[in-house]
Amino acid sequence: MSNTTAAATSVSRDSGAPRISVIVPTYNEAANLPHVFAAMPEVHEVVVVDGRSTDGTVEVARALRPDVTIVLQNRRGKGNAMACGFAAATGDVLVMLDADGSADPREIPAFVAALTAGADFAKGTRFAAGGGSNDITALRRAGNAGLNLAANLLFGTRYTDLCYGYNAFWADCLPVLDLDPSGARVDEKNWGDGFEIETIINTRIAKAGLVITEVPSFEFERIHGESNLNTFRDGFRVLAALLVERVRRTRRAPLVPRQATAADRVVDLTDAATAARAGTLTAGTLTAGTLSADTLTADTLTADTVTTAV
Repeated sequence: MSNTTAAATSVSRDSGAPRISVIVPTYNEAANLPHVFAAMPEVHEVVVVDGRSTDGTVEVARALRPDVTIVLQNRRGKGNAMACGFAAATGDVLVMLDADGSADPREIPAFVAALTAGADFAKGTRFAAGGGSNDITALRRAGNAGLNLAANLLFGTRYTDLCYGYNAFWADCLPVLDLDPSGARVDEKNWGDGFEIETIINTRIAKAGLVITEVPSFEFERIHGESNLNTFRDGFRVLAALLVERVRRTRRAPLVPRQATAADRVVDLTDAATAARAGTLTAGTLTAGTLSADTLTADTLTADTVTTAV
């Protein structure tokens, strides 16, 4: 199914086969990487973004794929991992792929085909014909349906699976996402660094008026280990992300082809500055009695008012 939010961008893209960068966030996924890498199609590069694993994940990745690019997170959370990985990637197309075996790398050509056919953003969905899941629980399915409906009402989209992280997009769309991987190495999670990253990406792509095509995808159970996803905590972060992004002023940075290079196969994205942490919006303030559609304005709710307490 195709969700076209506006006419295609005028960005010029190479008419040949695009170089594909696969971004794989990891935290103690050493037992899963052999399965994931074995199913990987031929791609330009694999960027493993590690959250400082203790089980030898980085060493396993290097042994399995000597040409892998290893990126070290500077904060915690999947959102920070994706931002760091995007910044290090050098391909024309960026693919977001989980390391736990739940997402099938053999589906990558279908995502790329959607992009080369004219989409800016290929959105994976478990709930379209050809997709499915043997991992999602009834509670998570219900929560996803409610959040998905809210997203479509707030942003005019026709998504069928808001909370699914298997996506791909042209690298020249990165300015629209406005993600920041900078900051000193710290053991913390800032707003946007958690599982809300998928909602942030989905809503910013939609607000920018880019062409979105949904791609059916099947989600498998995690092969080894336990998920870091917390149904209620992360569900609330997704809800908060929808509210924040609804009133956030879109930064309409021009879409231009990126000329990124990777000077080193091991990238540590840190600098001397520490990311600011400020805010006043917490879970306790999001209640039916204190927050309504009439109060959601750019003056009362911005990205800066969401704290990591969410």
